[in-house]
Amino acid sequence: MATPASTQDAIDILAKLVGFDTTSAESNLELIAYVRDYLEGHGIPSTLVPNEDGKKACLFATIGAGEGGVGLSGHSDCVPVTGQSWASDPFTLTKRDGKLYGRGTCDMKGFIACVLASVPMFKSMSLAEPIHVLVSYDEEVGCQGVRPMIARLGQDLPRPRAVIIGEPTSMQVIDGHKCIDVYRTSVTGKEAHSCMPANGVNAISVTSKLVTEIDRMADEVAQTENDPHFDPPYSTVMVGMVQGGTAPNIVPRNCEVVWQLRGLPGTKAKDAPARLAAFAEKSLLPEMRSVAPGAAIETKIKTSVPAFASGPDSDAVALAMSLTGANRTSGVSYATEAGLFQQAGCPAVVCGPGDIAQAHAADEFVAIAQIEACLKFLAKLAERIGP
Repeated sequence: MATPASTQDAIDILAKLVGFDTTSAESNLELIAYVRDYLEGHGIPSTLVPNEDGKKACLFATIGAGEGGVGLSGHSDCVPVTGQSWASDPFTLTKRDGKLYGRGTCDMKGFIACVLASVPMFKSMSLAEPIHVLVSYDEEVGCQGVRPMIARLGQDLPRPRAVIIGEPTSMQVIDGHKCIDVYRTSVTGKEAHSCMPANGVNAISVTSKLVTEIDRMADEVAQTENDPHFDPPYSTVMVGMVQGGTAPNIVPRNCEVVWQLRGLPGTKAKDAPARLAAFAEKSLLPEMRSVAPGAAIETKIKTSVPAFASGPDSDAVALAMSLTGANRTSGVSYATEAGLFQQAGCPAVVCGPGDIAQAHAADEFVAIAQIEACLKFLAKLAERIGP
């Protein structure tokens, strides 16, 4: 029987991880250096996969030998604390009432800390197949960092037979999530003095009509899709940002709207940009170009994270269910790196400590009980793939 790693060891490691400000706009190299040194201290080499400018990197390490194996994947970056009111320093781990507070404790340094604390236990086992440790960057800005590492799986990096993504699920087994497609629609009108608005094309006014159409599409999708495995049980289309104009006395020439689709696996709402373009071509552009021939409405995709659907025969889901004792799975509306692993031929599942309701919030925390549950989960994994 494998003995779970010490809870205190996991807490101590989590304190180190939280102390690194790995907001997505910042470098994660100090955290990666800490993880690499920790692994080397246990005789485990690692490979770094840096980004183009060398300011960030993924890490891949293998414990044990053989083909296949199980990957334990977590992202090192976290969201900003700007504008949030915290009761304690977000980059200093603080223990209160059975909870561990700090930015990233829940999403998702708690999982990484559990994995690292379990390394000595993994090493002590005669594993029949390896355990791989994967740490990525820029998950919070479209799962960008993990992609170069995934591209090397089966090339110069081993390809796990299953990958467990330790996003906060309260240790529930998640076998599906929605996609995220983020779009930027730019409107180009014509400037004029505000006393003669008919001489211009008001880009903000045009954008308001686009926003109304986006909301109309959202209502339509909500009425035509239904998958009770998810909450909400339909794809969502939502406007997130609008920016435009120069001054109150100038008819605005430019405006842009950033909007997103969070789509069910297989959703038909992927045609939303084409439908918005058709609406613009028919209902907006003719009048705009009668005043300004160069007027335009253009939509470009900013970020796309694929949906995740494990399928009924997923070895990764079966493994997670056996380790947790769960008799059912759930789907979630937030996105993870699971869809990218799945596309690359690595069956994936999402299961990790912490409640997603705490992620990204002020006074983010992970309950110590969740850390303990994750350590037990990892000990059972070692038993399962032991000799």
